[in-house]
Amino acid sequence: MASAGEFDVSRFIDERRLNRFNASLVIWSFFIVLFDGYDITAISFAAPELIKTWGIANRAELGPIFSSSLFGILIGSPLFGYIGDRYGRKIAVIGSCLIFGAFTLLACWAGSLRELFYLRFVAGIGLGGLLPNLIALNAEYAPRRLRATLIIVMFTGITFGGAVPGAISVWLVPQYGWQAIFAVGGVLPILMAVGAALQLPESLKHVVVRDDRAQADRLLALLKPDRAPDAATRLVVADEKVYRGFNPKYLFADGLALITPLLWICFACNLMGFYFLLSWLPTLLTGAKLPPSEAAIATALVQIGGTVGGLALTRPIDAKGFLPVTILFACSVLAVGALGYVGLSSAAALMAIVFLAGFCVLGLQFGLNAASAMIYPTSVRSNGSGWAFGVGRVGSVLGPIVGGVLIGMKMPLQELFLWATVPFIVGAVACGALTRLYVARFGTYALRTAR
Repeated sequence: MASAGEFDVSRFIDERRLNRFNASLVIWSFFIVLFDGYDITAISFAAPELIKTWGIANRAELGPIFSSSLFGILIGSPLFGYIGDRYGRKIAVIGSCLIFGAFTLLACWAGSLRELFYLRFVAGIGLGGLLPNLIALNAEYAPRRLRATLIIVMFTGITFGGAVPGAISVWLVPQYGWQAIFAVGGVLPILMAVGAALQLPESLKHVVVRDDRAQADRLLALLKPDRAPDAATRLVVADEKVYRGFNPKYLFADGLALITPLLWICFACNLMGFYFLLSWLPTLLTGAKLPPSEAAIATALVQIGGTVGGLALTRPIDAKGFLPVTILFACSVLAVGALGYVGLSSAAALMAIVFLAGFCVLGLQFGLNAASAMIYPTSVRSNGSGWAFGVGRVGSVLGPIVGGVLIGMKMPLQELFLWATVPFIVGAVACGALTRLYVARFGTYALRTAR
């Protein structure tokens, strides 16, 4: 609690009503994270034209290209998490946009698969910095009662971004070739970096923790408190422990020794299962004699269901923390397992089960994203989210690979989808343990910052 002569910015933000400032921040963040969704599907839509233009005989040669940006994100998330905590969220977001945009644009001039691999790898490093820092920035301006809600609303930009390359492949690729996908995906992030430099605020909590009083006063002027602190009043973040510099051990301090690794396991398991579905669901359904048009619709329903699931999870996470995420993990086991049985009995049943799988799998990922920002203090928040995303990307790389191995074993579709439930079973157990530990540590289901 702040003492006399102190102004607690955490209390000030928690007691504020949402206004145009918060709306502007969420909207800008929504359009920036849209590029994460864009990158997930961009290479999938560019691949057919690449095969035709470059005369690629063996489609397996494109495998490394599909995963190259994921390897970059694995490095970029913790790297830019550190930059965000050290130099500021805004600087990290701008740098991430510029790197991602520039190297995605350079991919237009790639002349070989090797060149395309390296360009997408470096672009992935830049892309990896967006989510941890935007999560931290939005969390640090959101009242505690609405923190998960605002973060998840921002994250719906990913699912919308995933649909954009498909539209470009229809409208621009026939005339301009596969380069059109990378041109749009490169130019827009660069323009967004310029917009972020002009419009995106730095985190007030971050500059207070870094003792930058001049910048803190400028940000407070934008927020217009009823009683502005005078020069003699000390600005504090009273409800958090402040670390100077960064050491990975800080992510395990103050009761987080088991909570942090369990959070990482949840990220890795869910992203492994999600990327397995995203990568192989169209192939599996088409191989099961489903018309390609219906397979495409079913795959799109994963994203739509995920958006609905994420939005449905906003208030429960604000109130009950990891508990609703644990429930969705358990539901994911049932939904994914049912894909091999109920889902193929009829088109209507298929669409319903796929929608439910997306609701659970992608919806709970939105919840994990929000939670990662809410348990770490300001001075290590970007690092906390960055490391969770970085470790999680190991799962996103393994998902398509393990899926390919299982498909290569030519097992029945029902058995294959049962194997696909394994990461969700592990994730459900880990999240259940995490929930119990969290309640034991903080005495409540509602997410609190470690201190």
